[in-house]
Amino acid sequence: MAGRALVLGGGGVTGVAWELGVLAGLAYAGIDLAAADVIIGTSAGSVVAAQLTSGTDLEKLYAAQLLGAGDEIPARISAATMLKWVLAFAGGRDARQGRARVGRMALAARTVPESERRRVIAARLPVHQWPARRLLITAVDAATGEFAVFAADSGVSLVDAVGASCAVPGVWPPVTIDGRRYIDGGVRSAANVDLADGYERVVVLAPTTGGAGPVPRVATQVARLTATTAVRNAAVKTVVVSPDKRAKQAIGRNVLDPARRAPAARAGREQAAAVATAVADVWHL
Repeated sequence: MAGRALVLGGGGVTGVAWELGVLAGLAYAGIDLAAADVIIGTSAGSVVAAQLTSGTDLEKLYAAQLLGAGDEIPARISAATMLKWVLAFAGGRDARQGRARVGRMALAARTVPESERRRVIAARLPVHQWPARRLLITAVDAATGEFAVFAADSGVSLVDAVGASCAVPGVWPPVTIDGRRYIDGGVRSAANVDLADGYERVVVLAPTTGGAGPVPRVATQVARLTATTAVRNAAVKTVVVSPDKRAKQAIGRNVLDPARRAPAARAGREQAAAVATAVADVWHL
């Protein structure tokens, strides 16, 4: 085992803002998480991962979150949509089949056109080419429920990979890639921490950490990661950072509300000071 992994989880447009706030605050404290050997992005985290590896100054990325809604489309996850997610996974332990049921719901949902949503995703990314560094973007096949991990060698455009990872089922349209339709990587896990297996230092920024039924909680995946390395007689150091009370208040109840980006970003930056020591203990070799 060797190297460091940065795992960036899902959490809507406010999750993007909060993560960038935390990253900017930690960088100010001398902790450069962008120096990771691999960056793993799920949903909102895929946006941040693509931005972070774009070569754009982190302070500029943070500042952009303070400017208002921009090109974002306001949205909300309705109670009916959330109930459909729950029912899709209810009564069974087969996570893939549950994800496929969520996928069928997503395919049938009335949403904005795929092309319109793609323009929003493209506007979020400073560059549209994959970085030379190792970047992994997660998604789920809407028809089969299979987990997909896109990388530079996958033949998939970065915009489409990020768009697929951010395709919240029932809210945004599934993304078409090579004739297949893909939905949010968060349908499998809020952060997909298990992709960091093999790295000795793992930092997880997770705007949301929950799970239900066959969908594991972030804490469960971290525990499994630690247990797996113990079997190999190796050691892994991990830390999970999620929104504190102040950040949760700043984010509000609707994580898809672009009007909450600025307060979420500021709260993330403020929270960075409180978690800097714990993160540095894991990150600095």
